Amino acid sequence: MSSSIQLLNPKAESFRRAQALQVNINAAQGLQSVLASNLGPKGTLKLLVDGSGALKLTKDGKVLLNEMQIQHPTAVMIARAATAQDEITGDGTTTVVLLVGELLKQAERFISEGIHPRVIVDGFDIAREESLKYLDEFKTKIESFDREFLLQIARSSLITKVNNDLADVLTPIVTDAVLTVKHDDQPLDLHMIEIMTMQHGHSKDTELIKGLVLDHGARHPDMPRRVPNAHILILNVSLEYEKTEVNSGFFYSSAEQRDKLVASERKFVDEKLKKIVDLKNQVCGDSLNSDQGFVIINQKGIDPMSLDVLAKNGILTLRRAKRRNMERLQLVCGGEAQNSVDDLTPQVLGYSGLVYENSIGEDKFTYVTENKDPRASTILIKGSNSHTLQQTKDAVRDGLRSVANVIKDKSVIPGAGAFWMSCNSHLLQDKKILKGKNKPGIQAFAESLLVVPKTLSANAGLDQLETISTCQDDINDGHVVGVDLKTGEPLDPTVEGIWDSYRVVRNAISSATGIASNLLLCDELLKAGRSSLKEGGGGAGGPPGAGGGMPAGMPPMGAPGMM
Repeated sequence: MSSSIQLLNPKAESFRRAQALQVNINAAQGLQSVLASNLGPKGTLKLLVDGSGALKLTKDGKVLLNEMQIQHPTAVMIARAATAQDEITGDGTTTVVLLVGELLKQAERFISEGIHPRVIVDGFDIAREESLKYLDEFKTKIESFDREFLLQIARSSLITKVNNDLADVLTPIVTDAVLTVKHDDQPLDLHMIEIMTMQHGHSKDTELIKGLVLDHGARHPDMPRRVPNAHILILNVSLEYEKTEVNSGFFYSSAEQRDKLVASERKFVDEKLKKIVDLKNQVCGDSLNSDQGFVIINQKGIDPMSLDVLAKNGILTLRRAKRRNMERLQLVCGGEAQNSVDDLTPQVLGYSGLVYENSIGEDKFTYVTENKDPRASTILIKGSNSHTLQQTKDAVRDGLRSVANVIKDKSVIPGAGAFWMSCNSHLLQDKKILKGKNKPGIQAFAESLLVVPKTLSANAGLDQLETISTCQDDINDGHVVGVDLKTGEPLDPTVEGIWDSYRVVRNAISSATGIASNLLLCDELLKAGRSSLKEGGGGAGGPPGAGGGMPAGMPPMGAPGMM
């Protein structure tokens, strides 16, 4: 039976019922097979090459889904939902893709036996609600966080993104960075952690600066390169002659008139400089050999003549600092940003124990360190090439989010696949849940949860059946166990310090079930959009429905083109 849309548009392509369902399932399983090998600490890497030949080496699900050229509409929808998971929680992208693919795969078994998709979806909804209830019971509530526990959280996340040696280096860096910006009286703001890359040295040389690193240096050769006991003036004031906002011109008839004009322009800036120098002399004394230093960090420009005046007075000056760093600077060294030099007092100055400049090749970096109570920090990522820097940067971002999630949720769940196997056992053994005509959907959901521990085992080169069966036997005896990826034996993740984020698992279950349910209930796929190009007389200018098909680039409706 042809689709009703084809009565209106004979050129429209239509897939109905079983054929449409098969297209969706193939697309989900195709995407699942691409990302499955990346899951967990034993997952493999993917090498992505873009159109210009730039390389990116990664196992991060979000990076893969963003960089891959996915064309199939169903796969695109799954990829968008999975990347939204990463934006909300910072992790779990690959888990969502695996769950969606496995839910559709398990549902296909029952649908092929004649069970209606609506019955399966109703079972999914019941199983999802029960799983989320079980998750709330399964989680471990944490009232107070010590550094050692947060180190375990950070390592559990980082080890799935980078190799073990680099994870050992990044774990304390990520944990201490979050603890620096964490304050009980204020919400946690990860934007106060600056992540800066430096193409120099080895990735293991990555370091945490409990202060700020600016990616530029002094603009005058005579300025000091190292300033101890620095009083810092944070400015948003232009110290150069600015052109008028309206078009205007000045005409003079003699050289004297021109000199007067230049002198009046210069006087305007010199008055500002005099107030700054007076403040410096008030704080540090008149002598250039004082043990007190003075630093100016300005968001706007400073002309060469002003730089020369400041250099003669021994003031280290940075101009055109990034706007995002101005707020961080106040949190690092105190003080208040000034939009005018009229009311400068010592109370508006910040303080830093040491400000120094470091040159690497042609690049200059200014470090603001040894601060009294820094409430912002900088993670300085080092690496020998761009793709190593990017891989480390992505891992650090995920590590920061994982630690922040635990602090916000005040709860964690045991990792190593423990929740997925325990929830599977709970759904299949609780007779109050597994009853009525929704049994197939609940069974399919329960079996789908095992895709995470199965994939972890497969990526570690273990026998899936033997590993999962051994763990399930221990779970039936009342133990909470995960998979030991070295031996394949059950382990207690709470003892080994392997933890998962509560909100990542919660969002993964909710979003994956929602996507899978929508795809199962989709009984017709249409390619009936109006084309922007004229095709055989029809098109944008023709009657509605006359233009055939969607724009070029969409694949044939049978093959899920992944890349």
